[in-house]
Amino acid sequence: MYVARYGWNGRSGGLIIGAAVFVLIALTVPMSLALRVVTLVLFGGGALVFIASIATRRVALRVDASGITLGGSPGRYRSTTRLIPWADVREVVLWRQPMPYGRSVRYVAVARHRGAPPLAGRRGRRAGKVAARALTPVSGDMLLASRAANLWCLDTDRMTAAVARFAPGVRVVDKDAGQLTGPRAGRTSSKPAPHRPR
Repeated sequence: MYVARYGWNGRSGGLIIGAAVFVLIALTVPMSLALRVVTLVLFGGGALVFIASIATRRVALRVDASGITLGGSPGRYRSTTRLIPWADVREVVLWRQPMPYGRSVRYVAVARHRGAPPLAGRRGRRAGKVAARALTPVSGDMLLASRAANLWCLDTDRMTAAVARFAPGVRVVDKDAGQLTGPRAGRTSSKPAPHRPR
């Protein structure tokens, strides 16, 4: 089994420090009351959400015998956490979203078989398609089944090993590195490996 949890790392630390700087500016630099309140709520509130997410050590990504669990967003963890069973998984895709100033954020996505149950309502699926078409290199359905490796660390080797153990017919595709792990196209199988109780 592979489990990654929300926790402290370089990226999460940078986000919290950056938010703290804006809060400090709002408290010390002369500005209108409205701008001060907006800055404190936006950055102070964001920092508190980040810190709370890190402190809870909730699951960000889990790969086990039941399938792939995509941890929810920090503000709505329970309602946005999704378990995708192996029977619905076609392949696991690692991709990057370009960010300003040459940076990028790595994502883990689950490409699902056609006909798999929707991960969101009609409105959510429509929003996913629009966002994917405008902003990302993946489809709307894959975007809804993606999680940014943000506020947690992704160990690609351990995740890939867990996929191979529990679902040897599922490929892991790393679009950034151009690597493919698992069976070649046309030889995939959605049947998970038999799970032996410990």
